[in-house]
Amino acid sequence: MSYFLEARQIVPATLDEVWNFFSLPANLNSITPPSLHFQILSPEEPTTYSGQILRYRIRILPLVYVPWLTEIKHVVPGVSFVDEQRLGPYKFWYHIHQFHPVEQGVEIVDRVHYAVGYSFLGKAIHTLWVRRQLTHIFDYRREAITRHFGSVGDSLQATRPMTARKKG
Repeated sequence: MSYFLEARQIVPATLDEVWNFFSLPANLNSITPPSLHFQILSPEEPTTYSGQILRYRIRILPLVYVPWLTEIKHVVPGVSFVDEQRLGPYKFWYHIHQFHPVEQGVEIVDRVHYAVGYSFLGKAIHTLWVRRQLTHIFDYRREAITRHFGSVGDSLQATRPMTARKKG
């Protein structure tokens, strides 16, 4: 069973400002909820590039930390990049980051295709915990991005709700 999540947000910034922020892996810390105890283990790099391997550690439960290894793929500077899990808490994780210039600034689009695994148990884990956790992470991310770049109008105009749904 695989799932799809999408989050959109418009910020009053230039495409260069938004790209420069998102293409610097160190900025992941500022848009990740403190409750995950997110820690980048890879050496600091000045930008994101195709083939880049990033190692992290996150806390999924109290006293339970898991490694997360992603590969950056399909980088189109100023437009998009993909992070794809190689090792981590999901059976499958493919996260497309897109940036579109719009009249009010830049629309940031996150599309995540993911699978939990573990057959029927995975469905229950997704329903009871994973979906809620991802909603929390992307809500926090939206708030952190708003703090960094500002917002366009009120929050209902600036963002569209994140959706997580079952695929196929």
